[in-house]
Parts: sequence; structure tokens; C-alpha cells
Amino acid sequence: MQDVMKRLAHVLGLLATAALWVAGAALVLMTAIIAAQVVFRYGLNSSLIWSEPLAVILMGWFIFLGAAVGIREGYHLSFDILIHVLPQRARLWLFSISDLAVTGFGIGMVWYGGQLAGSAWNIKLPSLGITGAIDFAPILGGGALIVLFSLERLARRAAGLPTARFGETQTAE
Repeated sequence: MQDVMKRLAHVLGLLATAALWVAGAALVLMTAIIAAQVVFRYGLNSSLIWSEPLAVILMGWFIFLGAAVGIREGYHLSFDILIHVLPQRARLWLFSISDLAVTGFGIGMVWYGGQLAGSAWNIKLPSLGITGAIDFAPILGGGALIVLFSLERLARRAAGLPTARFGETQTAE
């Protein structure tokens, strides 16, 4: 099982890296769009009507993709005072409970994000000319990755492999 998990970890590591690149590109693009809007509004006395909604969509992508990768890398918020006084076996159980809770949260993001996207499907964003469901796509994408990466953490632990925690390096070994 460990060999399978190691191969899966490699694939999911590539997915996490791709998600970070997309998040980084979205951040850079959003910054450029906002800078262009400032130049147009105050320098040219005109306005780019599509800049604000597109910047918000891009912001959603880099926030939710970054959060999902943060889950995989063990950067999510936790209270770890109790962890320091418990034996290793109890720690692993608490880590697993935490990962199960995060998985449930990710499932909720996908479920309710899907409902929101469905309710906005027939609404057109006037400044962009696209469906309003696009506003909720980052919730769906980020939620799906959160579920995937949380399940990976659970599976790694079940296979006896380490999981990254608060910036520790997660290796496939």
C-alpha cells in the first residue's frame, strides 16, 4: 500500500504545484488588472468596467487554490497545545479527526458552491458577458482539492507514511 501511496503522493504533488502556479498567475493577473484600472480611471479619466468583477473572480481562485494546497502541506489552522502532551498514537488519531473535519468542510464547499453556481447559471454578468456561475467556480474547485488533499492525508497516515504538518516537508518516502 505504501508504494501506491507514494505514487499517488507524487501525482497529487504535481497537482498541488499546478494549483499554486494557477493561484500565483491569478494573483499577478489580478494585480495587473487593478493597476490598469487605476491608470485608466485616474490617468485617462475612463474606466475598465470589467476590471472589478474579473479581479474578484481571480481573487477567489488564488484564495481557494492556495487554501487547498495549504491543507495538503499542513498549514491549516489548528490548536496544538494538547498535541504536545499526548503520546504519538493519540496524536495520529487527533490528526485524522482533524483531516476528517476538513474533508467534511470541503464536501460542504462543493455541495453548497454547486448550489450557488446552479442558482446563478442563468444570470449573466453584464460587464463580462459570461454566466454568473463563474463567480462560484473557485469554491467548487478549491473544495474539490480540499477533499482530495484531506483524503490523501488520511490515506498516507493509514499506510504508515508521514503527513506534512505546519511546513514540515512531506516526502513520498
